[in-house]
Amino acid sequence: MSRLKKTASDLVQTARGRIKEIPSEDVVDLLSDKKVVIVDLRDIRERQREGFIPTSIHAPRGMIEFWVDPESPYFKPVFGKKKRFIFYCASGWRSALTVSTLKDMGFEAEHIGDGFTGWIKNKGPVDKPID
Repeated sequence: MSRLKKTASDLVQTARGRIKEIPSEDVVDLLSDKKVVIVDLRDIRERQREGFIPTSIHAPRGMIEFWVDPESPYFKPVFGKKKRFIFYCASGWRSALTVSTLKDMGFEAEHIGDGFTGWIKNKGPVDKPID
Protein backbone atom coordinates (compact mmCIF):
# COMPACT_ATOMS: atom_id res chain seq x y z
CA MET A 1 0.00 0.00 0.00
CA SER A 2 1.39 3.35 -1.05
CA ARG A 3 1.83 6.15 1.48
CA LEU A 4 1.87 8.67 -1.32
CA LYS A 5 -1.06 11.02 -1.84
CA LYS A 6 -0.69 10.46 -5.59
CA THR A 7 1.23 7.80 -7.45
CA ALA A 8 3.32 8.41 -10.54
CA SER A 9 0.55 6.69 -12.50
CA ASP A 10 -2.00 9.14 -11.05
CA LEU A 11 0.14 12.08 -12.17
CA VAL A 12 0.48 10.66 -15.68
CA GLN A 13 -3.26 10.07 -15.98
CA THR A 14 -4.01 13.62 -14.84
CA ALA A 15 -1.47 14.99 -17.32
CA ARG A 16 -2.92 12.93 -20.18
CA GLY A 17 -6.33 14.41 -19.48
CA ARG A 18 -5.10 17.94 -20.14
CA ILE A 19 -2.67 17.61 -23.05
CA LYS A 20 -2.77 16.58 -26.69
CA GLU A 21 -1.63 13.04 -27.45
CA ILE A 22 -0.70 11.83 -30.91
CA PRO A 23 -0.46 8.15 -31.85
CA SER A 24 3.01 7.20 -33.08
CA GLU A 25 1.72 6.11 -36.49
CA ASP A 26 0.44 9.65 -37.12
CA VAL A 27 3.88 11.16 -36.50
CA VAL A 28 5.55 9.22 -39.36
CA ASP A 29 3.96 11.60 -41.88
CA LEU A 30 5.40 14.60 -39.99
CA LEU A 31 9.07 13.58 -40.19
CA SER A 32 9.75 15.72 -43.25
CA ASP A 33 7.67 18.69 -42.07
CA LYS A 34 10.08 21.58 -41.42
CA LYS A 35 7.52 23.16 -39.07
CA VAL A 36 7.71 20.19 -36.67
CA VAL A 37 10.38 19.55 -34.04
CA ILE A 38 10.35 16.08 -32.51
CA VAL A 39 11.97 16.00 -29.08
CA ASP A 40 13.36 12.85 -27.44
CA LEU A 41 13.25 13.10 -23.64
CA ARG A 42 14.78 9.71 -22.95
CA ASP A 43 18.09 9.28 -21.21
CA ILE A 44 21.02 9.51 -23.60
CA ARG A 45 21.81 5.84 -22.91
CA GLU A 46 18.32 4.82 -24.11
CA ARG A 47 18.83 6.86 -27.27
CA GLN A 48 22.23 5.26 -27.90
CA ARG A 49 21.07 1.73 -27.12
CA GLU A 50 17.68 1.69 -28.88
CA GLY A 51 18.04 4.37 -31.52
CA PHE A 52 15.74 7.33 -32.04
CA ILE A 53 13.12 8.83 -34.32
CA PRO A 54 14.87 10.33 -37.36
CA THR A 55 15.20 14.14 -37.24
CA SER A 56 14.47 14.16 -33.48
CA ILE A 57 16.54 16.29 -31.15
CA HIS A 58 17.58 15.16 -27.69
CA ALA A 59 16.52 17.17 -24.64
CA PRO A 60 17.13 15.60 -21.24
CA ARG A 61 13.98 15.37 -19.14
CA GLY A 62 15.73 17.02 -16.22
CA MET A 63 16.62 20.15 -18.22
CA ILE A 64 13.61 20.76 -20.47
CA GLU A 65 11.92 23.44 -18.35
CA PHE A 66 15.17 25.42 -18.39
CA TRP A 67 15.79 24.83 -22.10
CA VAL A 68 12.37 26.24 -23.15
CA ASP A 69 12.50 29.28 -20.85
CA PRO A 70 13.99 32.32 -22.68
CA GLU A 71 14.89 33.85 -19.31
CA SER A 72 16.92 30.82 -18.24
CA PRO A 73 20.69 30.78 -18.72
CA TYR A 74 20.16 27.29 -20.21
CA PHE A 75 17.67 28.40 -22.90
CA LYS A 76 18.07 26.65 -26.26
CA PRO A 77 17.10 28.81 -29.28
CA VAL A 78 15.35 25.92 -31.05
CA PHE A 79 12.59 26.21 -28.43
CA GLY A 80 12.07 29.89 -29.23
CA LYS A 81 11.06 29.18 -32.83
CA LYS A 82 7.48 29.14 -34.07
CA LYS A 83 7.29 25.40 -34.59
CA ARG A 84 5.08 22.48 -33.63
CA PHE A 85 6.83 20.58 -30.83
CA ILE A 86 6.14 16.88 -30.32
CA PHE A 87 7.80 15.17 -27.36
CA TYR A 88 8.35 11.47 -26.74
CA CYS A 89 9.89 9.06 -24.29
CA ALA A 90 9.82 5.26 -24.05
CA SER A 91 6.19 4.70 -23.04
CA GLY A 92 4.59 8.15 -22.95
CA TRP A 93 4.77 8.69 -19.19
CA ARG A 94 7.70 11.11 -19.00
CA SER A 95 6.53 12.97 -22.08
CA ALA A 96 2.99 13.34 -20.69
CA LEU A 97 4.35 14.85 -17.48
CA THR A 98 6.71 17.09 -19.44
CA VAL A 99 4.10 18.41 -21.84
CA SER A 100 1.71 19.05 -18.94
CA THR A 101 4.39 21.04 -17.12
CA LEU A 102 5.28 22.95 -20.29
CA LYS A 103 1.61 23.78 -20.74
CA ASP A 104 1.63 25.32 -17.25
CA MET A 105 4.59 27.42 -18.39
CA GLY A 106 2.69 28.62 -21.49
CA PHE A 107 4.73 26.52 -23.93
CA GLU A 108 2.56 24.70 -26.46
CA ALA A 109 3.53 21.09 -27.16
CA GLU A 110 2.12 17.64 -27.81
CA HIS A 111 3.41 14.15 -27.14
CA ILE A 112 3.45 10.71 -28.68
CA GLY A 113 1.02 8.87 -26.43
CA ASP A 114 2.41 5.38 -27.02
CA GLY A 115 6.03 6.56 -26.97
CA PHE A 116 9.03 5.04 -28.67
CA THR A 117 7.70 1.60 -27.77
CA GLY A 118 4.63 2.28 -29.93
CA TRP A 119 6.85 3.78 -32.63
CA ILE A 120 8.83 0.51 -32.82
CA LYS A 121 5.67 -1.61 -32.68
CA ASN A 122 4.20 0.37 -35.60
CA LYS A 123 7.45 -0.06 -37.54
CA GLY A 124 8.38 3.62 -37.55
CA PRO A 125 11.84 4.37 -38.92
CA VAL A 126 14.69 4.37 -36.43
CA ASP A 127 18.09 6.03 -36.66
CA LYS A 128 21.05 4.73 -34.70
CA PRO A 129 23.85 6.89 -33.35
CA ILE A 130 27.03 6.98 -35.36
CA ASP A 131 29.82 5.18 -33.50
